Amino acid sequence: MEKLTSLNKHLAKNRGPKGSKSRVKFDADSLAYRIGVMLQEVRKEAKLTQEQLAEKTGTKKSYISRIETGKSDIQLSTFYKLIEIGLGKTLNISIN
Repeated sequence: MEKLTSLNKHLAKNRGPKGSKSRVKFDADSLAYRIGVMLQEVRKEAKLTQEQLAEKTGTKKSYISRIETGKSDIQLSTFYKLIEIGLGKTLNISIN
């Protein structure tokens, strides 16, 4: 029977210790992906296409697509606009 490895140990082994250049990049890329998934889920719940959301917020469909696939960094002000104005939701941010 194999012993389970904690997520932190796994990441340290495969992506480097916290604070290392490779780990910082991995964590940032991971956050961009998670934000994109959240945006996509809420957009679909609202029954909006990427094009409709882009129209409502003055952005482009291609930009929404890049955000949803984690391929674009997003400014907090733009994320706020997409969530609050485009989707009529409230954006809450916490720091742990």
